[in-house]
Amino acid sequence: MTTPSEPGHGRLDPSLNAIMSERRQLINLAYRLLGSLADAEDVVQETYARWYALSPQQQEAIESPGAWLRRVASRVCLDLLGSARARRESYVGEWIPEPLPDRTEWIGGRSDGITVDPADRVTLDESVNMAFLVVLESMTPAERVTFILHDVFRYPFAEVAEIVGRTPAACRQLASSARRRIGASRAPATPASRQARIVRDFKQAWEAKDIEALVGLLDPDATGIADGGGLVSAVLRPIEGAEQIARVLVDIADKAPGMGTLEILERTVNGQPGLVARQDGVTVVVMAFDIAGDRIKRFWAVRNPEKLRPWTTR
Repeated sequence: MTTPSEPGHGRLDPSLNAIMSERRQLINLAYRLLGSLADAEDVVQETYARWYALSPQQQEAIESPGAWLRRVASRVCLDLLGSARARRESYVGEWIPEPLPDRTEWIGGRSDGITVDPADRVTLDESVNMAFLVVLESMTPAERVTFILHDVFRYPFAEVAEIVGRTPAACRQLASSARRRIGASRAPATPASRQARIVRDFKQAWEAKDIEALVGLLDPDATGIADGGGLVSAVLRPIEGAEQIARVLVDIADKAPGMGTLEILERTVNGQPGLVARQDGVTVVVMAFDIAGDRIKRFWAVRNPEKLRPWTTR
């Protein structure tokens, strides 16, 4: 059998297209399970490496290669989630899921030697917005994998049970627990047009260093979280309360070197209205918002440059 790493006789393996067509689904799955597009890409590469490590006879014996690939990717993610929890406990400051650009904002990305658009492979829906991903971070690995596989990707509990090593009944309980977490954190939906207007007003108030306007846009009990990962300066702990957040934002604007040259743009972040700050063509902050009614309930400011590579011009 000819594989991508073998030239063969000038022809591609006839099953290659069918196998590679699963890549979009695998990226969608792994990003939701891990909260990192970079890690999701690594998982997909590992999954394909395991496929091509099989002998031709072993591959031919697999009735559904796509189902096999998804099971393997899910198990790799499950293992990674266990180790990721330990890494995130030692992470400098708050850990925030990697922000996902809209496909029109994706600038780089390469896979198998071919320029690709990873954002195009991640379907933007509620299960990738930042508030949703943050709740997923509070779940155990088994709970998160079970919920995503069953409730988002509609895998039957019998199949989920094989992947997570639990009984179908136990998986039902895990999914139920996860739903309660999601339900408890979910705010009433705010129309996208209203979200965009609120984010625009927030941007203008921040640029104007208008504390009163910022306070008016924030919920009294709002929370602001930054993620620098120890690589750049960032507030290490969540900021609580509208007035405190507003004062910190204005203080940052006053002290930040070159703030006057900073370009703040309205962009889609994880499928919702957000902000991107660029300096000399380099993205230095990506902000995602959780808006309830006409107030900002939470926002996340990602500054870790390792998480911002997809947003930065080459």
